[in-house]
Amino acid sequence: MTAYIIRRLLRTLLVIIGISVVVFAFVRSIPGDPAVALLGERATPAASARLREQLGLNQPWFINYKDPANLFDAQYPKYIGALLRGDLGSGIKSQIPVASELKVRFPATAELALGAILFALLIGLPAGIVAALRRNTPVDSLATTVSLVGVSMPVFWLGLLLSWFFAVVLGWLPPSARLSVGVDIQPITGLYVLDGLLRGQPAAAWDAFKHLLLPSIALGTIPMAITARITRNSLLEVLGQDYVRTARAKGLSPRIVTLKHALRNALLPVVTVVGLQIGALLGGAVLTETIFSWPGLGSYVFDAISLRDYPVIQGGVIFAALIVSVVNLLVDLSYAFLDPRIQYA
Repeated sequence: MTAYIIRRLLRTLLVIIGISVVVFAFVRSIPGDPAVALLGERATPAASARLREQLGLNQPWFINYKDPANLFDAQYPKYIGALLRGDLGSGIKSQIPVASELKVRFPATAELALGAILFALLIGLPAGIVAALRRNTPVDSLATTVSLVGVSMPVFWLGLLLSWFFAVVLGWLPPSARLSVGVDIQPITGLYVLDGLLRGQPAAAWDAFKHLLLPSIALGTIPMAITARITRNSLLEVLGQDYVRTARAKGLSPRIVTLKHALRNALLPVVTVVGLQIGALLGGAVLTETIFSWPGLGSYVFDAISLRDYPVIQGGVIFAALIVSVVNLLVDLSYAFLDPRIQYA
């Protein structure tokens, strides 16, 4: 197990370096100049040149072929050296370290992702189980139809629809932000619902929960639909196995057969899909955070793209890739717990 974890961590390091190369080249291929974005279109060429020199953008991207004595005096070698030291750089416009901004914004994304995946599991898992147990019945057809609608509904459209209906028409829930004006929670974990409870502020925790509800539903609809479909298909396959028929022949109750014998073996593909969804959600939900003015990782990177803020874009993408890699590792390790027959050599 230890050797497997070490190999995976080394592989993750190579993945991060590879992603850094792709992102570094891609963001510099986007039309536009960070100097012009900061100074405005009326900036003189001399002012833009001075700013580019201050930011180091006048240097070659990867290799300084023009100066063999300083071959690695280029943007990428300097960036990767700082990255290996844990330095993600500072925002071009704000001059705030990217690592500091990620530390502040990631808890907001984490809270949103946890809310979305909790909604997906609470609805999708039971729906998939019921659909498998009631195969080819109206209940199965309804669950399948709802799953297809959930996967097909664009997040930006669903988010606007939820905000309009529940916030504007009914007035039940707030349309955006994490807290109402005048409500303050001193962060402990950065998860406002949990922090409100830990601080002994149930009213503030309830306010944070109401703000969290709509974006969590919008973001969790697609994972919910996928979870329901995978659970149904996996459970149907397991219910047809010989050991399940043997358990039924022994006179065990349907509940024991389903929950104890069938469901645990059916959970492996479900855990895989849910793990991938968690990694993607923690990486930043750009559309959802933008629609609901949620101050998380996705909106942070989205704003940086319009400003051509290279360090923020690079740092955000690399951080998201690291989160996805760690979540995938945890999912792989969970297989041995769900199925003791799985061994890691």
